[in-house]
Amino acid sequence: MKDKWKVFIRTPWFGSLVSLLVVLVSNYYLQLAQNEWSFRLATKFAFSWHTEKFLLGALVLYVLNLFIVSISGSFIVGNLFYGIGILMLGIANAMKMSYRMEPIYPDDLKMVAEWTMLKDILGTPLFALFLIILISLFLWLVYSFYKSLKLSVNHQKLRVLTLLVTSLLLVYVSHFNQPNNLLKKAYDKTALWIPYSQKMNYYNTGFMGGFLFNLKVDGMEKPENYSKETIEKIINDYQIKADKSNEVKQEQKQPDVIYVMSESFSDPSKLDGIEVTPDPLKTYRHVASEGILRGQMLSQNYGGGTANIEFEALTGFSMALLNPQMTTPYTMMLPKRESFPSLVSTLKNQNYETTAIHPYNTSMYKRNDVYKTFGFDSFIDEKKMKHQDKLSKEGFISDESAFNEVLDVLEESDKPQFIHLVTMQTHMPYTNKYAKSDYEISDFKDDTNLSNYAQDIAYTSKALEKFIEKTKKNDRPVLLVFWGDHLPSIYPDSIIKKNQKEVTHLTEYFVYDSQDQTPGMNQIISPFYFPSVVTQTKGIKTTAFSELLREMHEFLPAFEQEMYYYNQKWQKDVSLPKKEQRIWDEYQLIQYDIVSGENYSQKMFKN
Repeated sequence: MKDKWKVFIRTPWFGSLVSLLVVLVSNYYLQLAQNEWSFRLATKFAFSWHTEKFLLGALVLYVLNLFIVSISGSFIVGNLFYGIGILMLGIANAMKMSYRMEPIYPDDLKMVAEWTMLKDILGTPLFALFLIILISLFLWLVYSFYKSLKLSVNHQKLRVLTLLVTSLLLVYVSHFNQPNNLLKKAYDKTALWIPYSQKMNYYNTGFMGGFLFNLKVDGMEKPENYSKETIEKIINDYQIKADKSNEVKQEQKQPDVIYVMSESFSDPSKLDGIEVTPDPLKTYRHVASEGILRGQMLSQNYGGGTANIEFEALTGFSMALLNPQMTTPYTMMLPKRESFPSLVSTLKNQNYETTAIHPYNTSMYKRNDVYKTFGFDSFIDEKKMKHQDKLSKEGFISDESAFNEVLDVLEESDKPQFIHLVTMQTHMPYTNKYAKSDYEISDFKDDTNLSNYAQDIAYTSKALEKFIEKTKKNDRPVLLVFWGDHLPSIYPDSIIKKNQKEVTHLTEYFVYDSQDQTPGMNQIISPFYFPSVVTQTKGIKTTAFSELLREMHEFLPAFEQEMYYYNQKWQKDVSLPKKEQRIWDEYQLIQYDIVSGENYSQKMFKN
C-alpha cells in the first residue's frame, strides 16, 4: 500500500490535485485581500453568497496554474512561482484599495516594469527584497525548465499537451468581454455587474470576476444613431459657430499657453474634520485671485488616476463616457494609435511649438509613446532637465525647478509655445519628506503625512507665485491653466466617511490670462473643458469641437460617474431638457467617433 502511495504522489494526477488545492486557497486569499482581510466576508462570499462565481474564478486560476507548471516542468516549482505571484497580487490589491479606494486592474500589472516608481513607493530596502525574490524565482524557473528536459517521453507529451491546451484557454479567457464568450456567459447567470463603481463590482463578483471584467474592451459602446451623416451635420453646425467666433481673433497676438498639472495639489481645509494652521495655501489664494477663472476641479479619482485627468485635460474627452473597463487610456488605447486629436494638435495647427515636461521617467503611464501620439514636438523628462534641484533628500524634483525649465523653453524660440508640465514634487510618500513642517493639523498633530503634505503645497504655492511674476516679463502674452490632479490618499478613513463623495474629488484650479484683467469667476469645472477655455481666449482660434464643449459647459460644468454638477447642485444622475440633451448626445457621438468609431470628425479639432 505504501509503495502504491509513493508511486501515486509522483504522478501528474497527484500534482494536479495539489494544484487544485493551491488554487482554491489562493482564490480565497485574493477574496480576503479584496474584502480588506475580513475572514467573515471572504468566507461568506466563497461558500455562501457567491459560490458559483468563486468556483468560476478558481477555474481560471487553475488553468493559469497548470500553464506555469507545464512551463517549469515541475509541480513544486510551478506552484511556488504561482503562489508567490498570487501573494504579491493580493498585497498590491490591498494597498491600492487602501490608497485609492479601487482594486487592481489587469492593466496595472504593467506597472511591475516601472522599476523607478516601485522603488519610490516601496523604499529601497523593500524594493531590493522584491528584486531578489523576483530574480531568484526567475532563475529557479529557468533551472527547473532545463532540468525538466530530462523527463520521460510520456511526461513530455503530457506536458506539451497541457501547455498547448492551457495557452489556448488563457487566450480565450483574455477575450472575456467579447460577444458570446462562454466564461462571460457563465458569470452572467449569477453576476450583477456594477460598472459605475469598480470597488463594488469587485466586491459583488469577486476579485477574479472583477479582474476578468476589466480585460480588453472597446473604448466606448456605439450610440444607436451613429453614422457618417449624423457626424457631418454636427461638424457643420459647430463649424459655423467657430468661424463666427474666429472672425474677431484675426489680429490678436498669440499667447504662450502653459498647462500645469500639479501632483495632488488640493485644499485640505475643504474636508470636514481637517483644520490646518497656518493656511498653507495663503500664497496660492492670492495668486489664484488674479485668474479669469478659479475654483474647484472635479477629479475622476481619489488618491490617484493622474494619467486619466491628464487625458481629459488634453483631449476634451470625459472618462465617464468610456467603457468602465477602459481604466487607463494612456496604457490601454493611445499607444496603439498613430495620432489622436487633442489640444496639442489644435495648437500645432496654429503654428505653436509643443513641449511636454515631466520631472520623472518617460515610461511612467507610457508617456513617451502617448506624447508622440498626441504630436508633442519634444518631451523633457528628468534626465533631460537642466534644473533638477530637490527640496529634500527623499523628495522629487521641485516645482520651482520644473517652472524654471518651462521658462527656459519659453526663451528658446520666438514662436508661440504650448508647454504641458506634469509636476512631481508633491507626490507621495510624505512621511519622511521633510525634517520639520511649518504646519499643524488639529486632531492629527502627530500625523507627519498630513503635516508634510501641507508643507509641500505651501512650497508649490510660493514657487507658482515666483513663476507667474517671471512670465510677466515675457514679450508674448501668457495663458496659464493650473490644476491639481487629485487629492492625496493620506486622509484617515474617519475623514473620508465624514465627507460627501464629490468633496473628496475636488481639487484646486485657476486660469491666468495676462491679456485679460476681468475679475475672475469662481466655478466648479471638469478638466475636459480646459481645451475649450484655452481656445476661447484672445489670440487663439477656436474649433468646432471647442464650441461643442463650450455649449455643454454652460449647463453641465462638471461631471463624472454618479457626480453631476447641474443647476448649482450635485446629483447622482441628471435629466436634461430637450436642447441640452441634444448637445449632450452630440458630445457623446463625437467622443465615440474618435475613441472607437470611424474618425469622421477629425476636422472638428482644426480651426
